[in-house]
Amino acid sequence: MSILSPDWDGQRAFLAVLDTGSLSAAARSLGLTQPTVRHRIEALERAIGQPLFSRTVNGLVPTDDARELAVHVRRMAFASEAFYRAASASGGEIAGTVRISVAEFVGIEVMPRLLAPLRERHPGLAVELVLSNENADLPGQEADIAIRMRRPRHGALVAKRAGCIPLGFFATASYLERHGVPEGATDLARHTLIGSDRSRMDQDFTRELQKTLGEKLYFALRTDSHPAQLAMVRAGLGIGVTQLPIGERDLVRVLPGLVVAELEAWVVAHEDLRHSRRIDAVFGHLVAALGRYCASGLVMQAAVGVGGRDAADGAG
Repeated sequence: MSILSPDWDGQRAFLAVLDTGSLSAAARSLGLTQPTVRHRIEALERAIGQPLFSRTVNGLVPTDDARELAVHVRRMAFASEAFYRAASASGGEIAGTVRISVAEFVGIEVMPRLLAPLRERHPGLAVELVLSNENADLPGQEADIAIRMRRPRHGALVAKRAGCIPLGFFATASYLERHGVPEGATDLARHTLIGSDRSRMDQDFTRELQKTLGEKLYFALRTDSHPAQLAMVRAGLGIGVTQLPIGERDLVRVLPGLVVAELEAWVVAHEDLRHSRRIDAVFGHLVAALGRYCASGLVMQAAVGVGGRDAADGAG
């Protein structure tokens, strides 16, 4: 009985073709020639005794078996990347590479200010920031640390709650000068509202908001990208919802007594990685820094003196 031992180079080539859709694109991503990638794919197919791609006029189409095998190869790729991140740290200092997964909005609007003091304190740290609204597979080593807006349920993860981030309505001063300032929830109907498009989670949020306000909301401008929503608000196109610490930087709070919702913020890592000095340092920094960020939003709301459903009832 022969033992199959396909080499990692072949599997990397397989994954690159699967992700890019062609030999030429895979070759560019790997820094190889197209014939080299083709030879590695063919060698891998010989080693496992089955084809991985169908050759068509439109290029290479992965077989059903290839899609199943890709799950295992991708895990190996994540493990290989995690190995090199761990090996990048020298023994005596907090240094090396840490991969952090965050939602798109948090990565653009929040993380840069959180990372600045971390890099000042530990200049030997290199940060890989992954922006995705899908939860990273931490047990599968897709990332070292993640910031999530919901408590994780996987038993192998360590999670620390940093706090809650309040959300509110915001607009530019120029928009409010042109269209007037809403005095209550019923006034929102005559304004241009910016909101979500097809995201199921955001649609659930909108339904709960409408229950709180007691008003039907019509969003004239819709996108599932939260950074794009904020960009439209900043461009003076209408009124939208964003995190209080973000909106208060350069926008005007609309219906300031109303907290639209509160997002929990969690810092998460695999329990095995907490033994790493660099992971533990970044984890602790993010918990503290994100906690201060959350607290700043709560202080802003406390200064208004009213919050939650009471404000909505009063506004209606």
